[in-house]
Amino acid sequence: MVLILVVVVALVLLRANQLIPNRGQAATESIYDHFGGLVKDNSGPQYFPFVLTLFIFIGLLNILGLFPYVFTVTAHVVVTLGLSFSIIMGVTMGGLWKFKWNFLSILMPAGAPLALAPLLVLIETVSYISRIISLGVRLAANLSAGHLLFAILAGFGFNMALVLNIFPVLIMVFISLLEAAVAVIQAYVFSLLTSIYLADTQVLH
Repeated sequence: MVLILVVVVALVLLRANQLIPNRGQAATESIYDHFGGLVKDNSGPQYFPFVLTLFIFIGLLNILGLFPYVFTVTAHVVVTLGLSFSIIMGVTMGGLWKFKWNFLSILMPAGAPLALAPLLVLIETVSYISRIISLGVRLAANLSAGHLLFAILAGFGFNMALVLNIFPVLIMVFISLLEAAVAVIQAYVFSLLTSIYLADTQVLH
């Protein structure tokens, strides 16, 4: 995790500023522009540095975990729940800081009958707390399932190599590309949901 943080800082400090961008700079600018619009539409531009850094951090951790003999940090629930718990706690503290106790009105849907208030507040409270579990477990479960599938097919491909030469290689190439795509997509989903949750610190629904 420290290694990835160093890489993220290096990407910021050593960023290219060429008038005609190379491929790396063009890709970086595309990610920057996309997340700039995404955060602006969901939670506000002030959270853009945090959400973009979160995406790069998780994405690089996911991709790094695809290399042999590398510990996959984001495939463990303790790490992902720690991230999700920190984010939800930050959202709660930010909402209380801005709206004071009015922030708790998100637990009571607008226009709902007052007689149903105890039940609705209970349901909304459970739903709000479950964000921690859903945000963290989704990331760890998808990566763990992908790694398990990768291990099973790798064993299958090794056994098939005794009969066929090219078929197991094609399987591993396809699964490797699929896992790389999953690594990026899961980082994007985590960042997107974080941006949506951060909207509660700006506007009460």
